[in-house]
Amino acid sequence: MTLRRGTIAALTALVLSVGLALPVLVVAQGLAVQRVAIERLYPRVRWINTPTVARWLDGPEASRPVLLDAREADEFAVSHLARARRIDPDTTSFDDLDLGPGARIVVYCSIGWRSGAIADRLREAGYSDVYNLEGGIFKWANEDRELRRAGPRGRASEDADKVHPYDAVWGRMLDPDRRAPLP
Repeated sequence: MTLRRGTIAALTALVLSVGLALPVLVVAQGLAVQRVAIERLYPRVRWINTPTVARWLDGPEASRPVLLDAREADEFAVSHLARARRIDPDTTSFDDLDLGPGARIVVYCSIGWRSGAIADRLREAGYSDVYNLEGGIFKWANEDRELRRAGPRGRASEDADKVHPYDAVWGRMLDPDRRAPLP
């Protein structure tokens, strides 16, 4: 059976239009709709909003959560939340974290997909007070909250104002003045 040129052209146009429209749909959905999709994949993961995390971080040292940044090293190098520790988003072992099972842990990534996976694995590993940061570092930055980056040559961290956009599509969820250029 052979396809006619018109049918092939129509199929090609359809594939191209879907491929070109997908990035627009992802951005148009925004962070709130992404949360719904992430919750479906990780239904047992608890979420925490940015004002609550900011309040916890401003509180007494003993009540501050452990912040785990579940992004790649190059993303973390551009900026991260103050006092955050980077964790490989693909890790399945948490022994090197040196945390008690009752530690309060907030995991974040760009918008919540990778951190949702880590939060779910932490919960399965026995950590009971684990949260996924709603909207991730993108929402945190868009709300003009504090960002840090490692200082030059291993010096103390310094203020940062840009966030690694992950890629050209997802980065559109960052305010333009918060979006670092892609390498």
